Formats: sequence, C-alpha cells, structure tokens
Amino acid sequence: MDRDVSAHLTLDVRTPATLAFQLAPAPGYDVREQLTCTIDGVPVAPRVVAGDHGTRVHLLDAAPGALVLDYAGTVLGGTPQLATDEADLLRYLRPSRYCESDSLGPTARAEFGGLAGRDLLAAVSSWVGSRLAYVPGSSLPTDGAVRTLLARQGVCRDYAHLVVALLRALDMPARLVAVYAPGLDPMDFHAVAEAWVEDRWRVVDATTLAPRATLVRVATGRDASDTAFLSVHHGEAVLGELSVTAVAQALPDDDVRELVTIG
Repeated sequence: MDRDVSAHLTLDVRTPATLAFQLAPAPGYDVREQLTCTIDGVPVAPRVVAGDHGTRVHLLDAAPGALVLDYAGTVLGGTPQLATDEADLLRYLRPSRYCESDSLGPTARAEFGGLAGRDLLAAVSSWVGSRLAYVPGSSLPTDGAVRTLLARQGVCRDYAHLVVALLRALDMPARLVAVYAPGLDPMDFHAVAEAWVEDRWRVVDATTLAPRATLVRVATGRDASDTAFLSVHHGEAVLGELSVTAVAQALPDDDVRELVTIG
C-alpha cells in the first residue's frame, strides 16, 4: 500500500537551541522524500542521527529566528518488522516515565487476571477504549497513564500510555509508536501501542480513529518521551504552526479482533 505523508512546522526560535525532529518514516520503508528547513528564509541543513530502533532524528543547532520546516514523502509498499531481541523485550516490561505499570499492577490484575496473549490484548484495548473519552486539549504534556485513568479522558498518546502500562503490568512487553495515520480525523501525528504477541509486535489503537493497516511508523520507544515529533534542548523555541497529512490509496476496514502489524 502506497501512502503520501507530510508535515509542516513553524517555530519561533528565541535563543540558540538544539532542535530534534522525529517526523520521517522509520528505516525499512522505500520512501521518496524531501525535507527543507529555513531560518529567516535562509536554508539550513539538519543532520540525521539514529535513535532507538533506527528512528531517524533530524537534529539542528538553530540560531534565533523564524524557522520553517517542511517534510514530504511517498511511502512505497510496506516494511519488514523491526528486529527484536531479549533486551528489547525486557526493556518494554519495565515501568517508564509515562507508563507507570508498577502503580497500575493491582488494577491490571483485578480487571484482566487470567488472560494472556491475544485475549489479553483485545480485553485491554476494549477496556481502555470504552472507559476513556477522546477530548482534545484535555490532558497536559506531563500526564501519564495513572492520571489519564483518573481523568477518564485524553488524546491518542494518553490512550496508548494506558494500554502500554496495563499490558506491562501483566508481563506483556509493550511500547509506544508515533505514526502517520491515513484516515485520522482531525489529522495530526498519531500515537499507538505495540505489544509482543505470538512472536511479533502487534499494533493496538484503543481510539480506533484510523485503520491500523495504513499506519506508517515514525518513532518507537518506551513512551512519548522517546517518540515526540519535536524536542527543544539548550535554548528556547516556541511552536507556531503544525500541519500533518497522511493519505492512503484506500482505507481498509479494521477488525479490532484481528492481530495487525505496522507495515
């Protein structure tokens, strides 16, 4: 399945800063792409470094000024599964900044005790989807899974954090993935969970806002701290505009009972 994706960002860089962008499809895809970046109209060239699982990070030491970044890519076909080893599986069993699986252990055992494999995956996805309300602007960037559960509302990253935390609490490796999501409305960068089931990473989207088979992987990690589309370090920069597009040739039906991989 071919997909066209793009991102447009503007930033007010107020002091010299190091900017880390994660918005290009992950390695493994056949991509025809272009990235342009200017500060006060002058072209600048971010350097590319490899993040977790090969995530492509575009890193820029930016001078103060009005920054404009445009990325556009055509993703041709799918991509093979990311390589996984025992260290990865152990890493994604542990609590993390936004996925407090240790705190949610009693809740997970009370709600899902005795379930395993695809049955556990389906139960957690359905439970989170039915107990949270999708409310844009309802959560803070610092909110984790515990706060999301108490608030009973959030956006995609909050849904994904709660799914990941509950699965880890029951010893199922789980992680967060930032994706382009054809069919998403309103369009934006999207966050979903992945869980290790039947020897493969299976995607879980408790929001059910986009067909899982169309997703394009961008960044993969423990939680949103690893997968944010923009991080600002050593200075100050304020996001102005953000627009994202993701279009697929067709939007397939998505049976939430089926195991799906990101490809």
